[in-house]
Amino acid sequence: MRQGDTIVAISTPPGRGGIGVVRLSGPEARRVAEAILRFRRPPQWQPWRAVLAELPDPEGHAVDQVVVTFFAKPRSYTGEDVIEISCHGAPVVLRYCVERACQHGARPAEPGEFTLRAFLNGRIDLPQAEAIRDLIEATTLYQARVAAQQAHGSVSRRIRPLKERLLDLITLLEAGIDFAEDDVPVASCEEILARLEPLLRDAGRLAASFAYGKLVHDGFTLAIVGRPNVGKSSLFNRLLEQDRAIVTDIPGTTRDLISETASLGGIPVKLMDTAGIRKTGELVETLGIERSFQAMADADLTLVVIDLSEPLHEDDETLIERARQCGRFLIAANKCDLPRRAQLGSDYVAVSALTGEGIDSLRERILAALAPDPAVAQEPGFLTSLRHEQLLRESLQALEQARRATLEGLPHEMLLLDLYAALQPLDALTGATTADDILNRIFSTFCIGK
Repeated sequence: MRQGDTIVAISTPPGRGGIGVVRLSGPEARRVAEAILRFRRPPQWQPWRAVLAELPDPEGHAVDQVVVTFFAKPRSYTGEDVIEISCHGAPVVLRYCVERACQHGARPAEPGEFTLRAFLNGRIDLPQAEAIRDLIEATTLYQARVAAQQAHGSVSRRIRPLKERLLDLITLLEAGIDFAEDDVPVASCEEILARLEPLLRDAGRLAASFAYGKLVHDGFTLAIVGRPNVGKSSLFNRLLEQDRAIVTDIPGTTRDLISETASLGGIPVKLMDTAGIRKTGELVETLGIERSFQAMADADLTLVVIDLSEPLHEDDETLIERARQCGRFLIAANKCDLPRRAQLGSDYVAVSALTGEGIDSLRERILAALAPDPAVAQEPGFLTSLRHEQLLRESLQALEQARRATLEGLPHEMLLLDLYAALQPLDALTGATTADDILNRIFSTFCIGK
């Protein structure tokens, strides 16, 4: 991406709307805006002030009345002069505004180029830039809240102290080597270990938070399985909070997978209602049952539904065992509002898809089964990016090597190699030493205009 150019893009989503915004950023933003717009009087370009203007066609006829807002460098989003032109949201008007800007010296922005410029100009660091992308792509309010916290630097604030303490240790050892003849005290093994242990502990805890953060960022899939007429579809509708699946007393009503996305505790979950599993010679139903087994194998969690008002069937036990072999599973004992006849152990959740009894407890058990440490949710700045987790693991590995080197009494010159190896991933995480190809890969996933 060429820096120093003035770029332009439509910043609002495709389609028609009440308002559409065209954004300009760069050294020529004001000149381009003056060339394509008609103001009642020469603009004064006062920062953070909005003025009325007209967007004319080449013959001078007004195409639209617009609101123009100016954000002066360096206190703009990109760190450059930024102008936002708010038009009426007709796609033809927005495209025409961009075309006129390009005719007068601007060029179309690449995906993520506005945010890339914010990063390159020091307005944000790399974790904040990635959080902005996550905020745009959020599908639940909880995802949006986590991304907003990260965009305001919650991850960066947890990484910064780690990096500073590591730099302090590197400085101490470098000084001891460079000025040994000047009687600068060299750190003892005990002092080095006393500095390394908190680093290992805090970095390890931050890396471990990715187990929960990945769940928040990516969501999970939940396969709902069971014999016919145990209430799978009713439970599916209850968790989804809408009547999506057809519910009847006729066995085999559901013959194919039905999937919908819901939110559990702010985490997106893909619910899959499957065909009732039983022995049958009917071809279509058999194919549906095969897909049910495949859904169990692919899902992050399997919810085996049992009819609590009937004695436990042999097919129930077979299905529970198969779910155990596939991985994590829960047992939902449905129809708890009826007299209980099934003999189960203690590891199940009693629910009623009809009355809603036990549904909240079931939601909590589902999240607990997938989130290894729910307390992480209360900590600001947990990791949601695989890139962050991998880099932090690299740093942890180098810190562990430094710890072993210290215990073995290796020279400080060798120890410093491990410490610098631990510092490099932290720099890459925040963007201090990130290669251009990594930057391009990250920002190419942004939408155009952001």
